[in-house]
Amino acid sequence: MSKKSKNLPSAQKHLNISEIKNDCLVLQNGALRAVLLTSSLNFALKSQDEQKATVNGYIQFLNSVDFPIQILIQSRPFNIKPYLSRLEEKQREQTNELLRQQTKDYINYVQDLVELGGIMHKRFYIIVPYNPMGEKGEGFFTKLFNLFSATKTIKLKSKQFEKYRDKLFKRVDKITSLISGVGLKAVPLDTQSLIELFYNSYNPEESQVQRLENLEKLKVKK
Repeated sequence: MSKKSKNLPSAQKHLNISEIKNDCLVLQNGALRAVLLTSSLNFALKSQDEQKATVNGYIQFLNSVDFPIQILIQSRPFNIKPYLSRLEEKQREQTNELLRQQTKDYINYVQDLVELGGIMHKRFYIIVPYNPMGEKGEGFFTKLFNLFSATKTIKLKSKQFEKYRDKLFKRVDKITSLISGVGLKAVPLDTQSLIELFYNSYNPEESQVQRLENLEKLKVKK
């Protein structure tokens, strides 16, 4: 690692997250966030009536939500290495020379297809907020002050946190129920999944070769 790379600022300094615990994010201003992983559907393959019903369901979903939400689509290059590794193992075990060669050709075909086709793996998330100070947007000078005082965080007491978390997950339950009307499923990420989400997002190359350890082995705030 070069000297220059060692001096690069950590991504953590640019995140407005104080801690991750009990399946939610605690921001530095005391607000909470839950992240829901949602399923997807192929809109183009649906009939015209099904498409119309899906659009109407989505409109009804948006009109029924009385608090702000964020919808995030994350695209990453499809990781084909584990699949190719299994095929290579099968190739080595193959006793028939013809089948061994066919397996090798198939491995090359799949590898070229993914690399040349630029196949991406997409995941869809809904971020549900709860801010005990209200949902009003911050003014310019408040945001500017927060930018230069990023290390100053609000520590929530255990009773406060549980109270806010309960209100947050009532919103989560509402989103989960409403999104089912569009034909989708939504599952809130637990603490381990949230940590992995940020690890994979800010370390895309390292995460392909170095998996994050289980939560029980990590020193995180609970």
